[in-house]
Amino acid sequence: MAMIAALALILDALIGWPQRVYARIGHPVTWIGRMIAALDRRMNRGGARRLKGALAVLLVVAAALVPAALIQVWLGPWVAAVLAWPLVAARSLDEHLRAVARPLRQADLAGARAATAMIVGRDVSHAGEAALARASLESLAENASDGVIAPLFWAAIGGLPGIAAYKAINTLDSMIGHRTPRHEAFGAFAARLDDVANLIPARLTALLIALAAGGRARQALRCALDDAPAHRSPNAGWPEGAMAGALGVRLSGPRVYGDRIAHECWLNGTAPDPAAADLDRGIRIYRRAVALGGVLLLGAALIA
Repeated sequence: MAMIAALALILDALIGWPQRVYARIGHPVTWIGRMIAALDRRMNRGGARRLKGALAVLLVVAAALVPAALIQVWLGPWVAAVLAWPLVAARSLDEHLRAVARPLRQADLAGARAATAMIVGRDVSHAGEAALARASLESLAENASDGVIAPLFWAAIGGLPGIAAYKAINTLDSMIGHRTPRHEAFGAFAARLDDVANLIPARLTALLIALAAGGRARQALRCALDDAPAHRSPNAGWPEGAMAGALGVRLSGPRVYGDRIAHECWLNGTAPDPAAADLDRGIRIYRRAVALGGVLLLGAALIA
């Protein structure tokens, strides 16, 4: 199973998901998303919404897991690795963050705001350099876990069915797991299941970020251990805290969503705000962390 994960990561690092392919057939996550949206429209009404939401989760996860399991059994691990490839987002995340770093480095705030708005949900229309760097670094750290390490972890555990089920769970959480009036009940099971699925990967990502931080490994681990428990998410604070400690900057804190201000806790709160150069440093740490994860997968595959 570790070899399936390792090969999927290598393919993603070399190729990514080509735009031409996306334009023709979309992406597996968008296919899952269409199913979730359809179930949300049809089932998220009337009474018993928690039960209906749990049923929707089971249907979506089964729709991803069962075909993946059959493919792996019938066609073998090499085909499974190729099909797992688009479910790893290491290259895509790197490209999105570099799209923010370039204009931010050149003091092009309008360009940096537009690029940042593509990867975060908060309002960055009036954000300055520090707020843009902070939002981007938080997205980088959290998505290093959700988009890269967690899929690879579940691929190493369960092969193609493992990574397919994880991506279904994570997409469910991103679409219906928010605590809004519409999804408070219907998305409750999706949100809790995503928390469980990311419990180990988030902490593993924090460890990899700390190891990738070199001389600041101790500070990265200490920040994650001290500050992550106060984060609004049971998982996101771990990689974000590790990144804050690794860079010696503060992350999280208050942010704007629509017409409201979310008063989030600070991570590494006594440190200065990040600048454009810190985003470049964060991307380098991210790359080393993913590379370390790849080495671990190859080692596990060789041992097995």
